[in-house]
Amino acid sequence: MSKSNEILKDIEAPQDVDALMAEFDRESNTRHFEGVPKYIVRALLVGFTVYVFWMTLIATPPEQVRRASFIGILIFLAFLLYPMRKHQSKRVNHVPWYDLAMGVIGGVSFFYYVVNFETIVNRAVNITTIDAVIGIVGTLLLAEACRRVVGFPILVVAGAFIAYAFGSGYSLNRIVHQLFYTTDGIIGTPLGVCSTFIVLFIILGSFLEKTGIGTFFIDIANSVAGFASGGPAKVAVISSALEGMYSGSSVANTVGSGSVTIPIMKKIGYKPEFAAAVEAAASTGGQIMPPIMGAAAFLMAEMTNTPYAVIAVSAILPAVLYFTGIFMMIHFEAKKLGLKGLPKEEIPNFFKLFFRKGYLFLPIVVLVVLMSIGKTPALAACYAILTAIVVSMFSKETRMTPKVFAEALEGGAKNTIGVAVACAIAGIIVGIVTLTGLGQDLLN
Repeated sequence: MSKSNEILKDIEAPQDVDALMAEFDRESNTRHFEGVPKYIVRALLVGFTVYVFWMTLIATPPEQVRRASFIGILIFLAFLLYPMRKHQSKRVNHVPWYDLAMGVIGGVSFFYYVVNFETIVNRAVNITTIDAVIGIVGTLLLAEACRRVVGFPILVVAGAFIAYAFGSGYSLNRIVHQLFYTTDGIIGTPLGVCSTFIVLFIILGSFLEKTGIGTFFIDIANSVAGFASGGPAKVAVISSALEGMYSGSSVANTVGSGSVTIPIMKKIGYKPEFAAAVEAAASTGGQIMPPIMGAAAFLMAEMTNTPYAVIAVSAILPAVLYFTGIFMMIHFEAKKLGLKGLPKEEIPNFFKLFFRKGYLFLPIVVLVVLMSIGKTPALAACYAILTAIVVSMFSKETRMTPKVFAEALEGGAKNTIGVAVACAIAGIIVGIVTLTGLGQDLLN
């Protein structure tokens, strides 16, 4: 058992992590399945992840086909996993017929484009009534999936842009064609980046989590800063920065490290609200911590035609300054309150810990090295995933069994849904800006 876990023996046990995630993170509020339905859902999610690897490494379909099939599958999974209302997730093995119907119809809407791709492209802007109806239905169901997984705010913004397009005199058919049947809309650059790069980094994060790297990072942070004034709070900052290197979710980062660090911070004298604020601020900063950052970094790379490695290197200094600021704030608060660090016997030895589990860093090292020598982020992520699988075999504690391997694939697929539908909705905003020339008007 790690030192961090031993420290928690005399501390009030944290709430169930899954329950916390479901309560405060919309993307974690999924339906619960047991028995045969659980294995069916897992098979669907694993199948999607396998499809992603096939599309990335083997298949070479037209970009429109790849993106449309990608979001079509995810819309079906979104309606399968996410209930219409929050309380409905508590019922086990319950999926209302209308959710299944909406999931199938939403997926079929996008696969209609996949099947009829060449015909629709040859029509240009002259889409038929059936094309228009399917485009409207697909867009509306995408919006509902986004509401369930992500929330209302982004839909309000997208709706305002669509209203602007109608107010500018564009016809319904023209708007539907722009948003649903071109790479300037829903299947535009944001979704393209998600289906090419982001999804693989999310899957990588899922595999790294299964290797136990999160606990290792907390132990490393504890060995570095646990003895200092207000040590546990500083541990929270360092561990959140390290976890941010592979985590794609601020909420998951907060719950993962916070379940250990917040109780310890409270134990040594920090106010509960201060302890929570420290963990939340530090975990949020993980989104700008290279090499694996949020979706925005990939979009920046794609839209500015700048190598992702360059953007990641450029983000190092801002990330370090961000965490340094939080670290200094914690230090001054600890001095003001006269708080001490943890007892020496409760702090793991850095060198012993690193020599024992330092190999868990190898996937991140592989990722950084491959991107620095010019490999694509997608290929680098695939090699890093393979490395994570290999290094997990070095210890009995972290060894991936077939079940754990499937859970990693399942987790990667599930974590992709929220990012993908948000990117698809963002494509609506980009599509309207392109159609109406709004971007140029704003510049003028």
